[in-house]
Amino acid sequence: MTRRLLEVCVEDARGIAAAVAGGADRIELCAALDVGGLTPPASLVRAAAQAPLPVHLLARPRAGGFVHDATERALVADDIRTAAEAGLGGVVIGASLPDHRLDVETLAAWIALARDLGAARGRALSLTLHRAFDLAPDLPAALETAIALGFDRILTSGGQPQAADALPMLTTLVGRAAGRIVILAGSGVSAATLPALLATGVTEVHASCRVAVAGQDALLSRFGFSPPVAKHTDVATVAALTTMLRSTET
Repeated sequence: MTRRLLEVCVEDARGIAAAVAGGADRIELCAALDVGGLTPPASLVRAAAQAPLPVHLLARPRAGGFVHDATERALVADDIRTAAEAGLGGVVIGASLPDHRLDVETLAAWIALARDLGAARGRALSLTLHRAFDLAPDLPAALETAIALGFDRILTSGGQPQAADALPMLTTLVGRAAGRIVILAGSGVSAATLPALLATGVTEVHASCRVAVAGQDALLSRFGFSPPVAKHTDVATVAALTTMLRSTET
């Protein structure tokens, strides 16, 4: 049987609960999803560690690009330690050079740390390369780099803002991966786009499963404490995607 998995990215405790209740297979734990996700707070990491499914921590110290100085590289290294010490299942990392090629030296150092921490706790940290990959000028070449570095999967929208707009590239990446690494399709994944994405050969998809929250307090928005349109992880949306994935397993 071809097993298909749903990873749900969440940014708060309610999101964790919704992902679990909806039947998600894995959680990517973040903060600030509106800017693509940032490293979550330690308190949320500890809460997520109690979830009954694998949790992978996104280690991204700020919004913007993925060229990191020494201070930021140290922050990501500390985030990897936090994930290991909390007992999480994995980490999601990425780093670029100024020309957007993958920063092999930085990534290799973080991976070595993750491997050492996994060995010390007797359970490896799963390693996902995040969408810094999508900015690389040559995605097939970046795929080979990720494999050589030892990543377990690549979170990618095929080099486009939305995965559904990059179906030929996703098909190419799945073919070139040839089982050596998992291609995790993300960005714009919904019930409407899922069939076409699965047709590329991907076996794992990544979605926020968020919906707009009605009845927001206008005062909170006025003071900048809440975005004009707030969103939360929706149990029914998670469940719908999970059901669709299960129905396509053969």
